[in-house]
Amino acid sequence: MTTTTVPAPPVDTPTPPAPDEPGQNFVRRLWRGRPEDPRWVRPAFLATLLAIGALYTYNLTASGYANSFYSAAVQAGSQSWKAFFFGSLDAANAITVDKPPASLWPMALSVRLFGLNSFAILFPQVLMAVATAGVLYASVRRRFSAGAGFVTMAVFALTPVTALMFRFNNPDAALALLMATAVYCTQRALEKAQTKWLVWAGTAIGLAFLVKTLQAFLILSVLALVYVVLAPTTLKKRIGQVLLAGLAMVVAGGWWVAIVELWPASSRPYIGGSQNNSFLELTFGYNGLGRINGEETGSVGGDGQGGGWGETGWDRMFSSSIGGQISWLIPATLILLVAALVMTRKLQRTDTTRAGFLLWGGSLLITMVIFSFMQGIFHEYYTVALAPCIAPLIGMGAALLWQERGRMWVSLTLAAAMTATAAWGYVLLNRSSDYYPWLKWLVLAGGLVAALGLVFVGRLGRQLALAVVALGFVAGLAGPTAYTLTTLGEGHTGSIVTAGPSVQGGMGGGPGSGGGMGGGPGGGAMPGPQNQQNGQNQQGGGMAQPPTGGFPGQNQQGQQGQGRQGGPGQQNGTGDGGGMGGLLNGASVSEEAKELLEENSGDYTWVAAAIGAQNAASYQLSTGDPVMSIGGFNGTDPSPTPAEFKEYVADGRIHYFIAGGGMGGGADSGTSSQITSWVEENFKEVTVGSATFYDLTQPTSSSSS
Repeated sequence: MTTTTVPAPPVDTPTPPAPDEPGQNFVRRLWRGRPEDPRWVRPAFLATLLAIGALYTYNLTASGYANSFYSAAVQAGSQSWKAFFFGSLDAANAITVDKPPASLWPMALSVRLFGLNSFAILFPQVLMAVATAGVLYASVRRRFSAGAGFVTMAVFALTPVTALMFRFNNPDAALALLMATAVYCTQRALEKAQTKWLVWAGTAIGLAFLVKTLQAFLILSVLALVYVVLAPTTLKKRIGQVLLAGLAMVVAGGWWVAIVELWPASSRPYIGGSQNNSFLELTFGYNGLGRINGEETGSVGGDGQGGGWGETGWDRMFSSSIGGQISWLIPATLILLVAALVMTRKLQRTDTTRAGFLLWGGSLLITMVIFSFMQGIFHEYYTVALAPCIAPLIGMGAALLWQERGRMWVSLTLAAAMTATAAWGYVLLNRSSDYYPWLKWLVLAGGLVAALGLVFVGRLGRQLALAVVALGFVAGLAGPTAYTLTTLGEGHTGSIVTAGPSVQGGMGGGPGSGGGMGGGPGGGAMPGPQNQQNGQNQQGGGMAQPPTGGFPGQNQQGQQGQGRQGGPGQQNGTGDGGGMGGLLNGASVSEEAKELLEENSGDYTWVAAAIGAQNAASYQLSTGDPVMSIGGFNGTDPSPTPAEFKEYVADGRIHYFIAGGGMGGGADSGTSSQITSWVEENFKEVTVGSATFYDLTQPTSSSSS
């Protein structure tokens, strides 16, 4: 086999600045980019970043507070630095979210600057999308042309689940950015065995741990193994560098954990999602091994033996509920990855082109395998972690094979990748029979014609070959682009969100899934049938409405769109508290209820307490005052204990108890149920519209408390 010719590494030495105008030199490099690039490349790159930012900003505020669980924590962090540090759900620091707080920090700082509104909460995620696209471009550009970088950016930005989660306030956007950064830094370290870049990779993984705990470690083995095997230095030095990067990871992720674990439990909030007020227990239990074997202590949806969160298996990423989120280009990605590794197999050990494919390909495969077979809580939007791996593999793989398109097996491989993309796109679009029914035929026909052209592309003239490429590009991205535009045009609220239209067998949030309790791995929704509804809240009172804040292009809340929330018989992001509506989505808060809670609110630490974090979050966002979440997200955390709650009431620190919430209004046998029973037996009931409150300052005559 003829040795593959790969592009020479781009020159990385900056042009020395003019002695009398260093600032001007920086601006020139920012605008012009690499000295060897055509003049159009850097302006096109910056324009693409701007276009992604503008696209993702469009209709951003249609989602309102999005996941009110995290929005309430952002609100708390904007009011209290202690709540900011711990990730508390309320400014009075009763309990935290069931994740570390790093993903909340950018949003909380934004709210401190611009006030509490939808735009301030969600726009930091848009900036993360722009940053991730830039990182992916830089990664591909290390060895390939600018064109390959632009393809990578387009694939990333037009992936449906990317458009969903980089406009939502769950932790997944920050996690994807940091993991992509870790791969890029490892790639840079491999070029010259530079310790500093490997340390930066470890730092990125450590920060990702502070976003979503152990999910950050999924690709850790890939990064370490590729570096130890391929870095251009001695084995002893390679091992030492990896250990140093590991130390950087521990420091970057461990400082916060150490402070939390050493902080006296009596003077910090309870660690939400844990059963013994320990972040380590939360990390290795509920958010750790429980996700693999399905035995998440404190979960309300799993069956305790795995299998409660949908079918597992090698085809999980292609299932009815998940396929349209992420899998459009996975078949082509795998084909291109195998072909690229075959083409580069005879290159020297330290070749950085092959290393790039191993880094991104290994990260994709290990994440896919774990997602496919994990028996614990799993939700469709988790798959956004795959998008930053798929995009560069498409860009690099297509570019590498295009260089060798004159060889028949290479042109056939390109044609096979195009055929797989067209056929699978047709299958995915056919799952939504009433969704632009003509589009599936356009994708199939256009893709097959492009595939036929690719078979003979080595014999075609330049213009005809470029026409084939353009046709393949359009046909391959038409399906995910349509899903992405549909996603951008809708609001998404609550704990269960999916991209694109409804699909056959998808059941909204996916078979047996649901949108993570707390919108992420930190919690779980009830498995089973799920409803989808468009339009506005059907319940009285309306949801707590975020102020617009006067940002350009901002919409008033009320256009809920397809939130794809889950739970039996559940409305879209609504519910007057209680039941699954209050568990999975924000509750409806009437003006009368808001006025009731705001009366003399300054006299109390918490204006109210409610079972379940989503229920409490809605009232807190509506009033702006702390509302205690009893039992954390699921209502199953043992915080506060009945004795502690009674002490708070006796001290006059809580004004009202909001009936309902959690699992059917505290129907569990734990502390939430005990607190509910005690309140109902001893305090005066106040009905406001369809909501029921108990005035904890007005005991009944029969009260023995």
